[in-house]
Amino acid sequence: MHSYFKNIVLVTLGSIPPFLIGLASFIIPVTTFIEMGANIMFFHLIGRYLEARAKGHASQAIKKLLQMGAKTAKVLRNGEEIEIPIEALQPGDVMVIRPGEKIPTDGIVVKGHSAVDESMATGESLPVEKREDSEVIGATINKHGLLHVEATKVGNDTFLSQVIKMVEEAQGTKVPIQEFADRVTGYFVPVIIVFSILTFTTWAIWGDSMRNLLFVVSPFLPWINPTVGRFTLAYLASAAVLVISCPCALGLATPTALMVGSGIGAEKGVLIRRGEAIQTMKDIKVIAFDKTGTLTKGKPAVTEVEVTGELADEQLLSYAASVESASEHPLGHAVVEAIKDKDVKLKEVLNFTSHTGKGVSGEVEGYTILVGSRLLMQDHGVEASGFRERMEQLEEQGKTVVIVAMNHQVAGLIAIADTLKEEAHFAVSELKSLGLETVMITGDNMRTAAAIGKQLGIDHVVAEVMPDGKVEEIKRLQEKMGIVAMVGDGINDAPALKQSNVGIAIGTGTDIAIEAADITLIRGDLAGLITAIKLSRGTFTKIRQNYFFAWFYNAIAIPIAAMGLLHPMIGMAAMSMSSVNVVWNSLRLRRYNVDAEYNVKLKP
Repeated sequence: MHSYFKNIVLVTLGSIPPFLIGLASFIIPVTTFIEMGANIMFFHLIGRYLEARAKGHASQAIKKLLQMGAKTAKVLRNGEEIEIPIEALQPGDVMVIRPGEKIPTDGIVVKGHSAVDESMATGESLPVEKREDSEVIGATINKHGLLHVEATKVGNDTFLSQVIKMVEEAQGTKVPIQEFADRVTGYFVPVIIVFSILTFTTWAIWGDSMRNLLFVVSPFLPWINPTVGRFTLAYLASAAVLVISCPCALGLATPTALMVGSGIGAEKGVLIRRGEAIQTMKDIKVIAFDKTGTLTKGKPAVTEVEVTGELADEQLLSYAASVESASEHPLGHAVVEAIKDKDVKLKEVLNFTSHTGKGVSGEVEGYTILVGSRLLMQDHGVEASGFRERMEQLEEQGKTVVIVAMNHQVAGLIAIADTLKEEAHFAVSELKSLGLETVMITGDNMRTAAAIGKQLGIDHVVAEVMPDGKVEEIKRLQEKMGIVAMVGDGINDAPALKQSNVGIAIGTGTDIAIEAADITLIRGDLAGLITAIKLSRGTFTKIRQNYFFAWFYNAIAIPIAAMGLLHPMIGMAAMSMSSVNVVWNSLRLRRYNVDAEYNVKLKP
C-alpha cells in the first residue's frame, strides 16, 4: 500500500467520527467534536501544502535543467537565415550561433572558431575552445566567435534531455532501506489501528481511575479537560493515536533526500542514474579502474619507431597505420596520427581482421601485416623473442610496445605512451585516504601496467586481461574483498560495469558504457569520482537521519497520545511538522559544498 493511502486511512479514521458524532447529536444527547474533525483536515492539508512546497525546492535541479534549453534556433534554409521554434529543428540543419547566444541543440561545428561555456553540462568553469569538427552541447553558451553548427541530435535525443531523464530516473528509484521501511510501514498501520482500539477500550473501561493523571497535568496543558466523560476521553486519546501516527515522514524520508542529492550531482557533473547506488556506495571496499581513457587521457602518441630491416621509419609506420586505420582502438589511432604528421598517404587494406585484446591484421600491397602484442605474434607463429629485452626496456618506462610483422617476420617496434590525467594522482590518493583499496584492470602488458600503477600508487595491478576477463576479475575481487565499484569508459568495460556492485562511467566514453553504469561522471574528470562518493555518503546520511527523526517522533508521540495528554488537533499539526522537518533536513544537503571541501581542481 502506498504511504499516501496509509496516511489517508489514519487521518480519515481520526477525522470522520467527529462528523458522525455531530450528526448523531441531533438524535441523542452527546458531546460533539465537529470542530476537531475540521481542524484535523485543515492541519493535514496545510502539512501537505508545506510538503509540496518543500519538495518543489528539492526538485529544483530538474526545473533548472528544463529552463536551460533554448526556445528558438536560427538556421540556414535555402541560403537565408530564419528563426524557427526549437521543436522544428531537424538533424542536418545548420544553426547560426552568435556570441552570447545559447547553442540550441547538440551538433558539430562546420564553420567558425569560438569558446563555449559548458559549465552547465560538465561543471568545467573555463570556456572550451571550439573549431571545425568540434562537438557542441545544446544549451551551452557561445562566448566569443560566430559559429555555424550542424544539428546532430534533437528532441529527446539531446544531451540535456538525457541528463533530465537520468535525474528523473534516479529520483524515482527506491533504495533498499526504503523498501525495508515500506514493508515495516505495511505492518505499522494495522498495528496502530489495533492500538487505537485498545486505547479507546482502556479509557472507556478504566477512564475514571486514569482521570487523576489528567487533573495533575491539566494546569500545564490547557487543551486537556479532565471533567468530560469517559467515552469522550476515550475517543480523544484514540483519535490522537491515529493522527499522530500517520507515516508521512517515513514516506518522504528517502525520496526527498534522493531528489536533493541527485539534483546536486547533476549540477556538479555527477549523474546518479540508479538510487540504489546511493546506499551501496557507502559500503564500497574496492575501486577498480580501467586504464586507457580512465586513468590516462586515452590519446596516446607514438614516441619511438625502431625498424629491424631495410625499411625506413616512415615506411614501417605507413604499413602499420594503413591496417590500424580500420581499428577503433586508441593505440591504433596513435599510429594513424603519427603518419599524418609525416604527410604520408595510407594504403588500401584487404582482409582486415581485429583480434580482440591482441591487435589487428590485414593485407597491404601484397604483404600480410600483423600489428599488435606478443600474444598476436604467438598466435600467428611469428618469432619475436629476440626483441624481448628492448621491449621490456620501453615497457619499464610506462610505454606500450606494438610489434609490426610483415609476412610473418618482425619488421619493427612502435612505442606508444598515453599520458596520465592530471587529476589521476589526486583521485587515487583521496580514495586511499577514504580507506578504499584501488585496483587497475587493463589489457595492457604487465610491465607497462605496473609502471602506471607505480606512478599513481595503485594498490593492485591486473594486466593482460581480455575484455571478457574483466568480468571474472571483478567477480574475484567481490569474493575476496567485498563490494566493488568499477570505473571505465569503453565498450569492453560495459560487462564489468554491470558485474560490479556500482558501475561508474566516464562521461566522455562510449554510450554503451554510460548506459551500463549506475553513476556517470559527465566531464570525464576522475576527481568527480571523489565528488560522487562524498555526495552518495552525504545523501545516505540524510536518509538515515530522516528515518531516525520519523521513528523517534512516533516512539515519543504515540505513548503520550495514548495517555490522553495530546489533543488530536495538536497531534495532527505535530505530524505535519514532522513531515516538513524531514523534507527540510533533506534540503540541508544543498549546503554540502563539494567543490569547496574536496577541491576537484586540485592538481597532483
